[in-house]
Amino acid sequence: MSDIKKAVLAYSGGLDTSVILKWLQDTYQCEVVTFTADLGQGEELEPARQKALQFGIKPENIFIDDLREEFVRDFVFPMFRANTVYEGEYLLGTSIARPLIAKRLIDIVNKTGAQAISHGATGKGNDQVRFELGAYALKPGIKIIAPWREWDLLSREKLLAYAEKHGIPIDMKHKNGGSPYSMDANLLHISFEGRHLEDPAAEAEESMWRWTVSPEKAPDAAEYLDIEFAKGDIVALNGSKLSPAQVLTKLNELGGKHGIGRLDLVENRYVGMKSRGCYETPGGTIMLKAHRAIESITLDREVAHLKDDLMPRYASMIYNGYWWSPERIALQTLIDHTQNSVNGWVRVKLYKGNVIVVGRDSKTDSLFDPTIATFEDDKGAYDQKDAGGFIKLNALRMRIAANLQNRK
Repeated sequence: MSDIKKAVLAYSGGLDTSVILKWLQDTYQCEVVTFTADLGQGEELEPARQKALQFGIKPENIFIDDLREEFVRDFVFPMFRANTVYEGEYLLGTSIARPLIAKRLIDIVNKTGAQAISHGATGKGNDQVRFELGAYALKPGIKIIAPWREWDLLSREKLLAYAEKHGIPIDMKHKNGGSPYSMDANLLHISFEGRHLEDPAAEAEESMWRWTVSPEKAPDAAEYLDIEFAKGDIVALNGSKLSPAQVLTKLNELGGKHGIGRLDLVENRYVGMKSRGCYETPGGTIMLKAHRAIESITLDREVAHLKDDLMPRYASMIYNGYWWSPERIALQTLIDHTQNSVNGWVRVKLYKGNVIVVGRDSKTDSLFDPTIATFEDDKGAYDQKDAGGFIKLNALRMRIAANLQNRK
């Protein structure tokens, strides 16, 4: 332990990471640097600075960084170019934030001369894998301190007792009313785990949801939204040019208003167990629907199908923490290349939990040819007689097999 003189802690200011901060000081006798990321979680982050100062952290060793634009531009948007969905439903809101946090942790290590990073992920979850794979990929010799794999504070009660013993400020909601949900929030989503959600048969409490109204209480009037794309990324809403973070913020507002983006999921964690979580991803749900709609008229059929074939593997790479791996980077190059023609606009209707595509067009890259697709007289644009030979050739192998079977 003595070779670790300074460690960078991913610090939220909450109970767990506040306990970790004190534990690092006592157990490793090292100087601690705190890093708090603003990823659009909607919480006041300055209290984290004040708590760190109370623990004796030097002001120059407290990093509170606004990463919202980088998060959406360099992580969320590239992921959505692939129409990424894990296990058919999950839009990877927690997963996609971890490689950015790992990157910034290593940036701070390099800036401060620290020898280690530390995080509050448990030994049961995916986040430990995501943080550490990212850190090792970016700085192979980095040391990692994962307290949940070392200490004996393995329950909420033990954490509370440790905090009380060492004078660590505790939010009263942790003292009364039982354990809170385990939550993670950023501009893409908010997740909920724990409490009675650990019974997969129990319906989530309505009071749990933070960003979305229930579809039953959503407005009775539908709202139309025009979404403009350039090279696969959203650049404008209803004609107003917006930055990536502004796009997702506005989509979250609209989606939440109309009860869009709730998900109750039992997923397969990388460590092997099943876990039940609830998610709110209002903006991401709109983004996915709209992106697939603009691709439907701008992507070649086989390119679109190839992307669909590759997407589950790409999703698993992100879910399992391999964002910085050579295979994800190689696949991203292919995905990004396909997006050069994904330009145009999509019109969606938002109504009581639903995102309904009602129109799409591209002035420069549409492959939809109405003169060929029409049910009216196409004036010779398509020779229907060609289909006969096409069908016969595609049926040839089945005809040969059927003839053989008939002779037996």
